[in-house]
Amino acid sequence: MAELGVFLILVAGGAVAGLLNVLAGGGSALTIPLLIFMGYDATVANGSNRIAIQVEALMAVATFRHNRQSDFPLSIKLALMTLPGGILGAFYAVKIDDALFTRILGLVMLLIVLSLLLPKQKIVEHAKAHHWKGWLAWPVMFGVGFYGGFIQAGVGFVIMATLLHLFSMKLTDVNMHKVFIVMVFTVPAVIMFIATGNVDWFAATALSIGMAAGTWIAVKASIRGGERIIRGALAVALLVIGVKLFLHP
Repeated sequence: MAELGVFLILVAGGAVAGLLNVLAGGGSALTIPLLIFMGYDATVANGSNRIAIQVEALMAVATFRHNRQSDFPLSIKLALMTLPGGILGAFYAVKIDDALFTRILGLVMLLIVLSLLLPKQKIVEHAKAHHWKGWLAWPVMFGVGFYGGFIQAGVGFVIMATLLHLFSMKLTDVNMHKVFIVMVFTVPAVIMFIATGNVDWFAATALSIGMAAGTWIAVKASIRGGERIIRGALAVALLVIGVKLFLHP
């Protein structure tokens, strides 16, 4: 496939991922398998995706801020709680065997499919009625950071569930804090992947352009209350890809 064609496919995939990541999550569950299917090693796919995730998060934070939707003191506190886990997760992400990582990614995607099939409103209502004890905040946020630093795919769902349970936030506020948290705990992963030579800059650039565009649109939609995602179609796509990755890493 010509380089221009590959570039455009990655830009389009990045745009869809940017939309999903801000409005809910699961964007990396599309982009990492896309890179793997296009011939990139799993670790390089993971690393190249992290560059785009960092660009996406910076764009989202700036756009929320521009639209006067920000609470930096709380966002910083939450992000710092995830940072140690993010560092540890990034350390293991560059050391894991490609076949094992691909199989784990496949399993994660199947779990994401299950989460997509659950009625979102019932999850929100349950979260608001089921407050976690304060002492759980640090270990839970550490775990969020570790997962994000290690795999990234689907971490948006994890963060949303955590913030809903811990703080009973409005969904718009959850999205606002979520992108800031991702921006912070992705930094160690970006440094680790670059330092170990596990970034393909051609792929990273294409994904970054797409994710930035998708993110800008998604933040506007999030602020206006528009969270319309074709959950059924996404679930089917992730189910097919997840099974293939899990069975044939």
